[in-house]
Amino acid sequence: MNVGALVRRGSHSLLAAALFSICLYAQEHSLSAQDSAKDSAHELARKVDRHYNQLRSLKAGFTESYEGLGIKRAESGTLLLLKPGRMKWEYSAPAGKLFLLDGKYAWFYSRGDSQVQRIPAKQLDDLRSPLRFLLGHTELEKELSNLALQSAPNGQFVLTGQPKGQEKRVARLALTVTADGTITGIEIEEADGALTRFTFTAEQPNAPVPAESFHFTPPAGVPVVDALPPV
Repeated sequence: MNVGALVRRGSHSLLAAALFSICLYAQEHSLSAQDSAKDSAHELARKVDRHYNQLRSLKAGFTESYEGLGIKRAESGTLLLLKPGRMKWEYSAPAGKLFLLDGKYAWFYSRGDSQVQRIPAKQLDDLRSPLRFLLGHTELEKELSNLALQSAPNGQFVLTGQPKGQEKRVARLALTVTADGTITGIEIEEADGALTRFTFTAEQPNAPVPAESFHFTPPAGVPVVDALPPV
């Protein structure tokens, strides 16, 4: 028997065994990493739930940008939330623009418009209300499917998922979140590729927000039209 052949055959067997062990370890490590990422996404989502479920109200500054269909725009203002079911986006740029949920209706108006648009809150389908789920009892994992986690600058994280019930309109929703569960940004990618981004600053949890802040009176002489919200 050729001793050299046996040595070579033994070497190949050892190499194959080593490669198999490496592949098995890599596969187990990859599965472990995937499970860990799922666990981390779950834990951070729970932190978001806890942070917002304990709030009665919230005040924050916001900036909003939109890119799509050849259009670019940037706007800013103040966001107010008051449970249950009330939300107000009051724009300072452009001044006089308003999006308001009073618990029953959603109102849309910009200074100079010829009419005020109104729609029942239950029928609302508008991208300016991405925090709508925070107005009740938050369960983020029930709002988003395929939840995934990535790291972000400044010690923050990005939770990405598919908003349930909006599969035909929204391709992806990403929440930028601090380690304690505070949302500092939202990015919404629509099915046509348009991107809407919100950034939040100076959050004031449980700020004194009067209920009267969510009462909207149409300007004198401006009719109210029951219609779908503008895109």
